[in-house]
Amino acid sequence: MGSEGISTGIVHSDRRLGIEHGGVHKPIHTSVQYGFDKVEDLIGVFQGTTKGGFSYARQGTPTTAALEAQITRLERGVGTVCFATGMGAISAVFFTLLRAGDHLVASQFVFGNTNSLFGTLRDFGIEITTVDATDAAQVAAALRPNTRMVFVETIANPGTQVADMPAIGQLCAERGLLFVVDNTITSPALFRPTDVGAGLVVQSLTKTISGHGHALGGAVTDTGRFDWQNHPNIFAAYRKGDPRQWGLAQVRKKGLRDMGATLSSEHAHHISVGAETLALRVAHTSATALALARYLESHPSVVSVRYPMLESHPQHALSKQLFSAGSWLLSFELADTAACMAFINRLQLAVKATGLGDTRTLVIPVAPTIFWEAGPQVRAAMGIADGLIRLSVGLEDSADLLADFEQALR
Repeated sequence: MGSEGISTGIVHSDRRLGIEHGGVHKPIHTSVQYGFDKVEDLIGVFQGTTKGGFSYARQGTPTTAALEAQITRLERGVGTVCFATGMGAISAVFFTLLRAGDHLVASQFVFGNTNSLFGTLRDFGIEITTVDATDAAQVAAALRPNTRMVFVETIANPGTQVADMPAIGQLCAERGLLFVVDNTITSPALFRPTDVGAGLVVQSLTKTISGHGHALGGAVTDTGRFDWQNHPNIFAAYRKGDPRQWGLAQVRKKGLRDMGATLSSEHAHHISVGAETLALRVAHTSATALALARYLESHPSVVSVRYPMLESHPQHALSKQLFSAGSWLLSFELADTAACMAFINRLQLAVKATGLGDTRTLVIPVAPTIFWEAGPQVRAAMGIADGLIRLSVGLEDSADLLADFEQALR
């Protein structure tokens, strides 16, 4: 993106790629099949020798390609593959780049569905060790000769733990390991994982990037920081051309063509338009979240608040070093756990719903909902108390949202 600001780069991204008929926005391409004047060009698309061609929408359309280019610019990467959901993206990374007998080291502080996916990976013969990734020494101690990948979230959902990504990135570089970072909560508006040596960046586009709760989507971006020539699981068919593209070529072919987790053109368009206000939204929601976190921390009815930009947060210093703001995710516990449900029901602006990164503030009790299936032992390891309440702060005026929480606590 050069010296441009983040909003300028996003807003003009599709226009700089060339838009049909002079449109200001990239149109929605709904065609499933794409024809060619010469059959040799069609063959070239199948064999990967024709650049920028489309054959069948399961592997992408001009609309999804425009979004991929947008995400690549945002993350300062060398390429992106978009998926139907964030879980589709993260599943593609694990299932296309790991094999039975491989070992994955992952943070124990992860999204509930990611934790559930770990169980599925184990059933397929992939060994997984989860550790407290806020301590890079624990990651180092977990490494084995068959370790292929290390995975963390930037700000963990819902406990807001922040992995020691600079130290983990350096460790992975020294050992030749693929470092994968889920950037969903922060987004490239607040943090770029390439700066800490991540080879792949995963995110749920449904949340911060899109920001309006109208479209599902996910993305995998290659930062160009990992040498795919040293990764033993790249198939011979994809070991050709620029080695920086080998990993994404396999992710696209196996994750989209074979597994079918394809992002629709309609949702790609919605996400792309939503992304244009990314920096504005993140600035507002981060400021409101910090104000609300400070208010809650000072309230006698609240026993703990978890937000990276609070001085009381265990990784506050690291968060200030890495992130330009704290994003919209915070969680807290009431002193009286039994009052949790009544408090949530008294909230008038905050919507009682799952999901994250919407225009509206969303509130949910964590243990009996999104982490119920994980069980008490897993919740305890993740620091999820029975009374933990998660907030996804929206675009409401800060004063109105604070007043809503004040009346509910009163």
